[in-house]
Amino acid sequence: MTNYPDATEIPAQIDTTQQTLADAPLRDEINPDNPPWGILSAFLTWLFSVALLLLPQIFALPYVAVRYQGERPTIETLIADKTFILIIVIGIIPVHLLTLAVAWAVATRLGRFSAMRVFGLSWPSNFRLWHSVALALLLFGLAWLFTALFGGQDTDLERILRSSRAAALITAFIAVATAPLVEEVIYRGLLYSALQNLFGKVIAVIAVASAFAGLHVLQYWPNVAAIGSIAMLSVVLTLVRARTGRLLPCFAIHMIFNGIQSIIIVAEPYVRTLMDSYSHKTVTGVLYLLSGFLH
Repeated sequence: MTNYPDATEIPAQIDTTQQTLADAPLRDEINPDNPPWGILSAFLTWLFSVALLLLPQIFALPYVAVRYQGERPTIETLIADKTFILIIVIGIIPVHLLTLAVAWAVATRLGRFSAMRVFGLSWPSNFRLWHSVALALLLFGLAWLFTALFGGQDTDLERILRSSRAAALITAFIAVATAPLVEEVIYRGLLYSALQNLFGKVIAVIAVASAFAGLHVLQYWPNVAAIGSIAMLSVVLTLVRARTGRLLPCFAIHMIFNGIQSIIIVAEPYVRTLMDSYSHKTVTGVLYLLSGFLH
């Protein structure tokens, strides 16, 4: 006689199977090109990240109040104040950390999804680390070419680097440790994913590359070499994101690109000592380059 399962067990088995099948599509669909956030969340997070850029100036207000009691310092006076500049530079670190925390909360829904998965922090089969290294080196070489062709004017960044050795070293640290990750998560992570999901790759690439470059154009105007290099970097990073469907290759390119500049910042005083007797213009060219590409 054939033994059949007890009738009371059948609904439980069916329910379990149906639940597994229902959950599977959700797990499969969540990826960088089909994110668990929408365009409104991405836009508001980007807007919040831009607003946070004002925080370092706010951090410096107590110092200004104590240092310039009864006075109203001009912008030129504050720019020449090494302590004020140092406070501004240090203030970028908590701003970046806060930005990352908010971006993580939005993208993962407070940990419901894996950040590695929703951002694509892994290597695709069609793009490896050596591709990122090669692209970063190529972009840096082109940036040098832009500097040689167009020269450059003083920018806020160049003045920060000259203000004090401490400010220069902290800037070099930020350029590698926090800036690439923050900018990639906000622009090629949150913004690009939401735009592509809604409008497609072409509009997403144009919008994100323009937003990233546009913010830096305001910062580095009227340095033509710096603006051209930033625009080039922005387009390439966004195209890599569109081509690979992952954020990790973009982050690697950005970090290597900034890392080269950070090495130059750290080594600049020693290079200057060695080069002063040979060619003052060569060292000046290094400073022009630094003024344009550090994000």
